Formats: sequence, structure tokens, C-alpha cells
Amino acid sequence: MTENKDKITIMIVEDHPLFGQGLRRVLEGEEDLEIVAEVSNGEAAVERAAELQPDVILMDVNLPGMNGLQATRKIRASTDRTAIIILTAYHDEEQLFHALRAGAAAYYPKDVLPSELVRAIREVAKGNYVIGDHVMSAPQVANWLLKEFEELAQYGGDPDELFMPLSPREMEILRYITKGASNKEIARALGISRQTVKNHMSSILRKLAVNDRTQAAVLALRRGWVRFEDTYD
Repeated sequence: MTENKDKITIMIVEDHPLFGQGLRRVLEGEEDLEIVAEVSNGEAAVERAAELQPDVILMDVNLPGMNGLQATRKIRASTDRTAIIILTAYHDEEQLFHALRAGAAAYYPKDVLPSELVRAIREVAKGNYVIGDHVMSAPQVANWLLKEFEELAQYGGDPDELFMPLSPREMEILRYITKGASNKEIARALGISRQTVKNHMSSILRKLAVNDRTQAAVLALRRGWVRFEDTYD
């Protein structure tokens, strides 16, 4: 991705100024890294990524409007030039799989050591993936994911449901659910039937492995898929 270039170009996608400043300080201390843009939401990330084609994007999950996983999926659908590192305040194994399926090349909690993050940036800029302490090629990551699928199936899980991200429409409905909207209100707002909302709701509960809409809302907020502030729009 960065052949014959002096510096690795980086875009920061982060809406909290304090954390963004911390990232900037870390990156500015490295001679081979160059920040080319900083944006604070998913929509701007998609737009600027298409315009600038940075080598690496540091992408927060918890963004206003379009979250980091959605933005990652859109960016990776349009280009294979840019590698994306997902940063999140909430870290778990399932979220890692969602990030990889969305197209991320690495995934870290926000308390990652600066030296570890810089190392990951250099690796993903070369086309590698970083999973924990391991640097992998694309085929190695594919094999690793396959093993995880097989292990899950061995213990009675459903890999297809666990690793299937919510569709854009389901994410839209989930955002309304976190605001406390009823099926009738969601149907009116989106211009669809109440039965269609019910069908999407059933799919959301199944994919998230929760029992009701309250649990779905709590999970979405906890993982940063929907921001708490968005519930008051």
C-alpha cells in the first residue's frame, strides 16, 4: 500500500477532542507517519477517504450518525487501498469479529499502548492484519476466522448469525429503538409498514442474541453502535 513512499498517510476519525489530541501527539512523534485529515463523524470519514485515499484510517466505533463499523464497511467496499484500524472503548471477542468482517485490518481498545498502535499502523500499511500480538497476511486471517467459525459451531453456536452484521436498515431501526420509538412511530418515520418493522425487529433480536428491544438498545449503546446523545435527537 505504501511502496516507494516516504511517509504513511493517516486519517483520524474521532469525535472526542481530548483523545484525538492524544492520537495526534503520538503520531506526530514518528518521522514516517503523516496525518492528512481529522474528521469527527462517519459520513465525513467516507467522503474524505474517497478524496484523500489515505494509507491508514484510525476509526472510532462510537461516532455520531453513521458509526465506525458502518463507515468502515462503506470505505472498504469502494477501495482496497486504505487499511482501517478500529478503536473502541468496549472490547470483546465478538466485536473483533464484527470489525474484521466490516473490513478492518486491526482492532484495539482505546487504552492501547502508543508503541503498539504505531507498530500496527506500519503493519497494516504494508497490507498485513494485526490480531492481538500476531501479524497476519490476508490468507492467514481467513484461516484464523475459519477456525473460529469451526470452534463456535463445535460448541453449538451459529456462526452465520454471530458474525452477520446488521444491515443499514436494521441499524436505522435500532437507532429509533434506542430513542424509545414504537413500531408504529418507526414505520411512520421510515415510510414502511408496521409488519416490515416487526420483521426487521425479529432479525435484529436474532442477530444480537437478545430477548427484547430493551436489551437490543442497551447492547447497541454499550458497544458504541449507537451513541447515547443520538437518543435525544
